[in-house]
Amino acid sequence: MKIIGITGTIGAGKGTIVDYLVKQKNFKHYSVRNFLIEEIKKQALPINRDSMTMVANNLRKTHNPSYIIDCLYEEALKNRQNAIIESIRTYGEVLSLRKYSNFYLFAIDADIAERYRRVVKRNSETDHISFEEFKASEHQEMNNTDPNKQNISKCISEADFLFNNNKQIEDLYQDVEQVLAKIL
Repeated sequence: MKIIGITGTIGAGKGTIVDYLVKQKNFKHYSVRNFLIEEIKKQALPINRDSMTMVANNLRKTHNPSYIIDCLYEEALKNRQNAIIESIRTYGEVLSLRKYSNFYLFAIDADIAERYRRVVKRNSETDHISFEEFKASEHQEMNNTDPNKQNISKCISEADFLFNNNKQIEDLYQDVEQVLAKIL
């Protein structure tokens, strides 16, 4: 059983890799986003990027920096099949998962204008933002010394495999296949 965590910038293609692994390789998907949406609903908060960040940070502060990921990892272990956990956002999460020999961290990035275009196109409840808000949100999540808060750049720097998603989707799939050949 292999566990892949995925990190990356907003709109870079984390979901595209997840969909590929689920549909083509029979991986089980565990989503931080879905975990947080359930928590947000319990707290009767609006489902948006600010609520997600606040709830995630509060859970990490209340429990530990890797609390959400630890919950998802434990759930994955119960199912005993290859799994992908989306999305790793704090260094504490990376450190927690590094304890396991069956864990690999994928990171994905793309040009910011392309990523914003993708975010607008996907049109989820957390994606209704201007380009300026998009850049500000990303800046806030990229570097943080608080282990309970997002630090995407640190997570990306810790990745076992980095994917650049400025190409065609078929190229990304081919890159994923090359990495899977090494780890499976």
